[in-house]
Amino acid sequence: MKITEEMVDYVSQLSRLRLPQEEKVRMTGELEQILVYMDVLEGLDTDGVEPMSHVIPLKNVLRADEVVPSEDRAALLSNAPAPDEAAFLVPKTVE
Repeated sequence: MKITEEMVDYVSQLSRLRLPQEEKVRMTGELEQILVYMDVLEGLDTDGVEPMSHVIPLKNVLRADEVVPSEDRAALLSNAPAPDEAAFLVPKTVE
C-alpha cells in the first residue's frame, strides 16, 4: 500500500499533531516501512503456534483470599473524637 501525504495529514489530524512538511515526508517513508514489515509478518507460518498475551509465562503473585475476622469495632472506635455505636461521626461537609 502506498502511503500518501494526505494519509499522513489525516493520521496527524486524528492524533492532534501538527507536522512540518519535512516531518510529513519522513513520516510517509516510516509508515510505508511499517506496512512492508507487516506484510513480512503476514507471510509467517503460525500454524500450531499457541496464541499468547506475553512472551514469558506469568503467574499470579497475589495471595489467595482468606476469610478472617476483622478488628474489634469498640477498639477501633475508642480513639474517635465523636464515636457512634457503629461509626465515626464527622462534621457535615456538603449542604
